[in-house]
Amino acid sequence: MRRRKFLAGAAAVGGVPALAQSNRKAGAAVRNSDLPSKFAPSAYATTKTGYSPFTIPDYYTFASDLTIERNVSGKPHAGKILAAVQAHSDDIPLFCSGTVAKLIDEGYQGYLIRVSNDEAAGVTLGHGVAQNEIDNQNAAKQLGCRKAFSFYYRNHRMDDGAIIELRARLIFLFRALRINTIFSMDPYNHYDENPVHIVVGKAVAGACWMSGGRDYPEHFKAGLQPARIREKYYYARSPQGHNLVNRIVDISSYIDTKTRVNVANQGKGPAGNAGIRLREYLRAQGKKLPLLGDDDETARFQYVKHFLMEDFRLLGQQFGLGYAEGFRYIGPEPQYEDRIRRASLERAVAI
Repeated sequence: MRRRKFLAGAAAVGGVPALAQSNRKAGAAVRNSDLPSKFAPSAYATTKTGYSPFTIPDYYTFASDLTIERNVSGKPHAGKILAAVQAHSDDIPLFCSGTVAKLIDEGYQGYLIRVSNDEAAGVTLGHGVAQNEIDNQNAAKQLGCRKAFSFYYRNHRMDDGAIIELRARLIFLFRALRINTIFSMDPYNHYDENPVHIVVGKAVAGACWMSGGRDYPEHFKAGLQPARIREKYYYARSPQGHNLVNRIVDISSYIDTKTRVNVANQGKGPAGNAGIRLREYLRAQGKKLPLLGDDDETARFQYVKHFLMEDFRLLGQQFGLGYAEGFRYIGPEPQYEDRIRRASLERAVAI
């Protein structure tokens, strides 16, 4: 299929002119397709800024029962516990930290679980391991998580091991922490080229199902209980693919938190000190971008918010929101036995 190309104007930020210009409104796709008009598209091109390859997929397939999840006042999720599982230290920050922060603010207890050691993301392997360990802890603090865990599997080599071991370790944690909601890479997304993302997504999906059963009976002898994962928020990282989305989450109130979580990733990802580097580059050209300010903290924050978060603004714009994240959401399974009993009572006759 020929890739659809489109132009989008970036919003003016920090009092400076728009960073990109277009004769079309932001969010409007330019049709460039040989698809006959009698056919309805099954996947939709999304407007992207081109500022980051690590934000939203090129194409979305939107489900007919798509739901927009909005802010809820108070603490409606008090007593619930979520685990945000990531292969690398920048996965949760980039793809779903706004929603994780939202749910924690609404009452969830949160835990961050990193599976790899991130060794491939540093000046040397040792630097990558050390720096991303620090980053993972700092991202967890910015999110409001109670604790961060790391499994330290070798980065980009995870598919040469036994996935059953990874799955077993996740099952143990899900039970020990009493997890009932999961964030993870979409195990059904076939367009992700990163092998670690694929392994982690499949391991998490299997662990969600098995943690509610009777596997590993020694857990119960040690006092653990089955963990029934009732909700799953699956996110995608497929820059040249597409993924199914049935839930859009309004993260407008949490965009600053999402920005700070990404700034915490100093060792990898498109955030970290990129704002400082851009300011220095402009200075070498005899120029400055006012939104980057004059200090390092401002440069880091503003760079992330006004460049890397722009794709999430454009996604939200499609739904009338300030900023949004998209998920394949799987909710609680229907209580079919209760429904059968209620239906039977309504139809039953006296003996």
